[in-house]
Amino acid sequence: MARELKLESTAFQNSGWIPDCYSGYSEDKSPELIIDGISERAVSMVLTLDDMGHPIFPNYNHWVAWNLEPMSTIPEALPKGRIVEQPIHLEQGIAYGKHRYRGPKPPFNWKHEYLFTVYILDTKLTVSPNSRKKDVMAAMEGHVLQKAVLTGKYQKKHGK
Repeated sequence: MARELKLESTAFQNSGWIPDCYSGYSEDKSPELIIDGISERAVSMVLTLDDMGHPIFPNYNHWVAWNLEPMSTIPEALPKGRIVEQPIHLEQGIAYGKHRYRGPKPPFNWKHEYLFTVYILDTKLTVSPNSRKKDVMAAMEGHVLQKAVLTGKYQKKHGK
């Protein structure tokens, strides 16, 4: 039986408030992510961030990154760019954050729920740097060994 994959963050609890510094209203930096239970067969990882509360575009994608080496800690504040080499290697596609993480930024002081997802793959992906989430998901088909999610909520001036 495969080990259960877990995704957590040092920045917020599952279903908790995402701190302002990780939002599009502030520093817009990616949070540190902790991954536990990675399969021994893992070759690469994919990360996505989706706005589950977007009223017009359900599951609006904020971030898609692929070809991360399997690792237990994804550092915070990953740089912008199609291909990033430091502090870790990752390739980033086009989402609300073009070739970068783009944090929560719901309009009109609305509260939205956000979903971070990590996928553990048995291969590396060969996709265009201009790929969107749907392209990455199609390339991943048949290669997903494990999946874990972390939810957070964000509202500007939520008062914690």
